[in-house]
Amino acid sequence: MYSYTHDPATGGLLLNSTPTGYSKEPRPVYAPELDLLGFGAHWNYDKQTDTPYLWAEHNEYWYRGRLVAKLKGGNLYEAPELILFEPPEPDGVPLRPIDIPAMCEKNRELLEVIETATVKRIVQVYEKYKDKLDLFHVAFSGGKDSCVLLDLVKKSLPKGSFVVVFGDTGMEFPDTYDVIDKTEEMCKAEEIPFYRAASHLTPEESWKLFGPPSRTLRWCCSVHKSTPQALALRAVNHKYAHGLSFVGIRNWESILRSEMAYETDGEKVKGMKSFNPIIEWTSAEIWLYIYFRNTLINPAYVKGNARAGCVFCPMSAKTDYLKNAVYAKTIAPYIKSVGKHYQDFDIINGYWSARTNGLQLSDNEENCKEWCDKTTYYIEVKKPKTDWRVWIKTIGQVPFLYTVTENADGYVVQFNKEIVLKYPSIVGHFKKVFHKAAYCIGCRVCESNCKFGCITFAQHLRITDCKHCQECNQLDGGCLVYNSRRHPVRTGDKQMKQSVDCFGTHTPKTEWFESLFSLKDKFVKENSLGSEQKVRFLRYVRAIGLMDCDRVTPFAHILDSMAWDSHTSLGLILINSAYYAQIQWYIRNLEVGRPVSRTAVQELLRQEGHSEFTSKTVSGAFKRFVLSPFGTKLGFGITTDEKDYNLLRTKCTITDPRVVLYGLYKFAEGCGGFYQFTLTRLLDYNVEADGISPTQIFGLEREDMVPLLQGLAAKYPDFIGVTFTHDLDKITLESDKNSADVLELFKED
Repeated sequence: MYSYTHDPATGGLLLNSTPTGYSKEPRPVYAPELDLLGFGAHWNYDKQTDTPYLWAEHNEYWYRGRLVAKLKGGNLYEAPELILFEPPEPDGVPLRPIDIPAMCEKNRELLEVIETATVKRIVQVYEKYKDKLDLFHVAFSGGKDSCVLLDLVKKSLPKGSFVVVFGDTGMEFPDTYDVIDKTEEMCKAEEIPFYRAASHLTPEESWKLFGPPSRTLRWCCSVHKSTPQALALRAVNHKYAHGLSFVGIRNWESILRSEMAYETDGEKVKGMKSFNPIIEWTSAEIWLYIYFRNTLINPAYVKGNARAGCVFCPMSAKTDYLKNAVYAKTIAPYIKSVGKHYQDFDIINGYWSARTNGLQLSDNEENCKEWCDKTTYYIEVKKPKTDWRVWIKTIGQVPFLYTVTENADGYVVQFNKEIVLKYPSIVGHFKKVFHKAAYCIGCRVCESNCKFGCITFAQHLRITDCKHCQECNQLDGGCLVYNSRRHPVRTGDKQMKQSVDCFGTHTPKTEWFESLFSLKDKFVKENSLGSEQKVRFLRYVRAIGLMDCDRVTPFAHILDSMAWDSHTSLGLILINSAYYAQIQWYIRNLEVGRPVSRTAVQELLRQEGHSEFTSKTVSGAFKRFVLSPFGTKLGFGITTDEKDYNLLRTKCTITDPRVVLYGLYKFAEGCGGFYQFTLTRLLDYNVEADGISPTQIFGLEREDMVPLLQGLAAKYPDFIGVTFTHDLDKITLESDKNSADVLELFKED
């Protein structure tokens, strides 16, 4: 709500009446954190743990109004580098603890204003819904925000009007359980019902079944937190309650939460409203309130942790040094679980947390495949976990014909491909039925999402009196296990890793390509790249088909025969790169001929839920990418020289029509085998498709494509045909050909 300054007199924070425009989310720093990071070798301080000494803002440390140190780097096993500025105290004088009483007294007036305003909001929402809803509850986690929230709700609402529910993920900090025990005792003394809710799956079981969670595959929150809480509340109320949850989330915690409102409907638990009383509070206000009202402090904060959620979380994978130093035994099983799928380098540096599909998971059998030919769409299910006949009840009457043919491993579903265009929404739900059947392990998220109580997993899966609301099908892919373990979209015979921030701060450089094509099969061993540069570049060239393990591919040899940086070779590389997520993001989001400022690009990425770091690296990588021959020679794009430079995609120079033919086949394969389409469809970038049109990749327009297509149809009739009805109405590719066959055409040179 309010901005703050550092107070040299008390060593604390001082709120002022100016509304905050940006919060640095300060947190108190105690002696144990200073010890772990090596401050003890430079500063003198008492080892007491009752009172903090200074404040941290991200990686900066402030002592009585002065920046005295910052951290740089670090990983799971290596402490970050300690960068010291002016000494906090002269001549080795011991650090002075923050004067907590004086700090609280200086902030009393504004803290009471904030407290009164928040209590008023809680009372107002209670009065608004007390005669309309079945239940009010406080979602309690044991962290600083929920401790403040519970204290405020207790002051606001009458006894017996709400309950407290702790969603025990089983992955909490060990110190958190001490806070939970004390809070439960306090609630019992004050006659406030307190419940603990946990999944029937242990974390060890779920990590094995789903694969490790990631920043985008956050199945853990649903399985271990929101679902157990929802089911616990239903058990408390003896029915499928329609109630309101008081939740302690804040706008300043993350980009994803920055736009959240005070009141939401069904955000956390289906059928339950959520009210976020402290949504506008900053961490400065949270900590000041904690000291002002003497609420519980989770010891995890005293030990240097900025947050007290799950002890090994993909959302903080790059800042795990302190956790591993303090809770090594606790997080060891999770590191071991990740180690089954990732190399040490990925674990140490937190790259495991970027997983977007099941490609990186070892021994990950593909239990559900989808493809189509000219007339038929197929869904093959192997080793189904549940009965599709039960899940089909969620759709009701299916308005098209389909067949299910059983085989030794499962079954194959077939229906007319034209149905996809006629009933796109229903087909989407229909496919999810088989995703569920193939992968469902009874995590009960679908059960909690059904606000009518039609789904139950008691003894076995049952669906009765389904209302066809489709809430159970709103999960990504229809099933969290399917979404986490799914195999990525196939493009030809390759499967490409999907991750928006593929390059990080190591965008491929011209000399890296030159080294690759010069060294060829010796590149992996003899390149001069840095360790992370090598990892990033090898992932890229393997994904786009230039290398297979440690050897260059036939595709690379074809490019080398034409010179890798020729217009033709660059065009072919860019087509394959279009299916590599970071390049794909540029193609899909940056319109050719329309300059977009770097700030606007970063904001767009943030709105999509990407971190501040990712937003900056992805926007910055574009500038470096277009300085390579892809920009300077092929014409993929340019940037201006201003500090807040513009990113501009430009029309590429295509001198060889076969490049477009290759792009058309890649597009068809990416769309699941649709070998017939119109030029209008190719030029309509608003139509969602897994394949990417060569017109969009290269910025080509109708007047560019017409002569190219005409020439291709005349020279390569075995590959492509065009029909000139209503301004080039139909393009037909031969379904017995593929993109690999097109590459053979380049050997004719």
